[in-house]
Amino acid sequence: MGVSGVVCVTVELHDDEHWMRHALELAHRAQHEDDEIPVGAVLVSADGEILGEGWNRNIAESDPTAHAEVVAMRAAGAKLGNHRLIGTTLYVTLEPCAMCAMAMVHARVGRVVYGASDPKTGAAGSVFDLLTDPRHNHRVEVRGGVLAEEASQRLTNYFRVKRGKPPL
Repeated sequence: MGVSGVVCVTVELHDDEHWMRHALELAHRAQHEDDEIPVGAVLVSADGEILGEGWNRNIAESDPTAHAEVVAMRAAGAKLGNHRLIGTTLYVTLEPCAMCAMAMVHARVGRVVYGASDPKTGAAGSVFDLLTDPRHNHRVEVRGGVLAEEASQRLTNYFRVKRGKPPL
């Protein structure tokens, strides 16, 4: 495609890491402000504007649906006054579960970028592949593994401390 195509890819990759770092900061808040599992999410418009952000709030809100992704999408929907989040990218530190993946499909999120894979309940390709399933009337582009080591380490250490073990 030529040099211009490479430049676009480089910029996109850089942006993905930038926004994933922001999601990791939100994950830090989940753990240190609310003692929640450290998962953070930020929803960004095609123009690079933050539309919504959040972190896990299940325990704090006594709400089983208050995953970081759902919190961010709810905030974006309220900001936009629309349940459709067309053309957006959702950055999340952990591969989305089935509930969150289907919420993204229904909201028409354009793209999801995640950090750590979830080999037990991941629905973006690890266990299920709900985001790109051709049977849906909308498919979400997926990019996994962005800053995966940092995201995975944060989760591992959270659970180690909960079990009385020292962090790695």
